[in-house]
Amino acid sequence: MHLIFRTLIHMIRSRRKPSLGIHDVGRMTLRVVATDLDVLGHMNNGVYFSLMDLGRMDLMIRAGLWKKFIQKGYYPVMANETATFRKSLTHGTKFVLETRIVGYDDRAVYGEQRFVVNGEIYMSAMTRARFLKKSGGTVSLAELAELTGVDTSALTPPAWVAEWAKNVQLPTTREAAPSEWA
Repeated sequence: MHLIFRTLIHMIRSRRKPSLGIHDVGRMTLRVVATDLDVLGHMNNGVYFSLMDLGRMDLMIRAGLWKKFIQKGYYPVMANETATFRKSLTHGTKFVLETRIVGYDDRAVYGEQRFVVNGEIYMSAMTRARFLKKSGGTVSLAELAELTGVDTSALTPPAWVAEWAKNVQLPTTREAAPSEWA
């Protein structure tokens, strides 16, 4: 909820920006505001992930898919996210959030996002998203491909990304996942 006003503002702004293809790099220019900061005076690590939602939303809106997903009752959820932090973003710093899809597997969409200042990467993240149906269940990649007109088999994630996803995956919700420390 802490980004609700920024979300609404950027939903409006995204609709006014030039269209993009779903495999283009989406770019949003943002600025670090006081509510993004932690007690050390740099952007809180959780805020990066919240802002990444805005980047993914911007790409879907500009690619003309947001309305299609809403009409169909589909919505994205993050299955996995990992980030590498290189340099701190501090109050007032202007940065560009870059978002692109890097591939698909049989169940998910993989995206890379970067926080960039003057052409230099400050943070990079890899994400794995699934699409769910408001009516219940998951959206298959075949359904996703049909709705978007994208050949999901034509873009596979890099090998290291597929390996990362396999290594960080938890059991499905139908399986037990006890919290036992070794």
